[in-house]
Amino acid sequence: MIGLVAFLSCIGLIWAETPFNHRVHNDRVIGGSNANPNTWKWQISLQYNSYNDGRFYHICGGSIIDGIHIMTAAHCILSMDPSGYLVVAGEYNLYKYEGSEQFIRVSAIYMHPGWTGDLGNGNDIAIMRLADPVSDNGYVAITQLPYPEEELPHSFTCQVTGWGLLDSYGSAPDILQVAPINVVEHKVCSQHEWWGTNARDTMVCVGGDGVIAGCQGDSGGPLNCFTNGAWRVHGVASYGPAGMCNQVRKPTVFTRVSVFEEWIFSVIR
Repeated sequence: MIGLVAFLSCIGLIWAETPFNHRVHNDRVIGGSNANPNTWKWQISLQYNSYNDGRFYHICGGSIIDGIHIMTAAHCILSMDPSGYLVVAGEYNLYKYEGSEQFIRVSAIYMHPGWTGDLGNGNDIAIMRLADPVSDNGYVAITQLPYPEEELPHSFTCQVTGWGLLDSYGSAPDILQVAPINVVEHKVCSQHEWWGTNARDTMVCVGGDGVIAGCQGDSGGPLNCFTNGAWRVHGVASYGPAGMCNQVRKPTVFTRVSVFEEWIFSVIR
């Protein structure tokens, strides 16, 4: 479900690959269902001019964090040229224009300085500045962030959203998907039979039950958790297992937003 960017397997992790035409291969969260329209208003579709032909295709998800900034995964950044990207806010059905969408160009890209290109090292987070502000048309909203350093307890249920692959065969949805998914605490996720040393305390592991998972196309999208009286984006979809996305003891891994807020606010301010 969690629209992880199209991933390639590399040493057991999923890595960003060349983006594909979402109108042919658009993907979604595994084990989810169609989201209710006009619900996850901070979710965006990050699109890329893959073939330099003026057309943009869905590659990742992201979250609106203020009127002119989008939070996504660093591995979703395929080029530092902002002209190659388009942010679609208010998106629901990738196949249809429904009047709720806002198509906004990107003016600047900020990668976390700790990002090395290795997903196992973490810091998989980036901020995009929009060329024009998002308008409040009733179909978009600014996400709330967790408290700094906040940790989610084991088995806490969140919701993953995105247009990522629905299964290991590449089936893809047109409509935004959502699925409930449970947190796997760090001391479990970092065990050898889980993700081992590839799971860091700057990450949030969710799933690993062999049923529900984020998958290719979900990268950069939000982990939505209801905490302290509000829906908050606690994670940015980062990686999952190579091959089948919904593997037992191989949870979907998100960048843990609560430990990056000092950097986030240093960028947007």
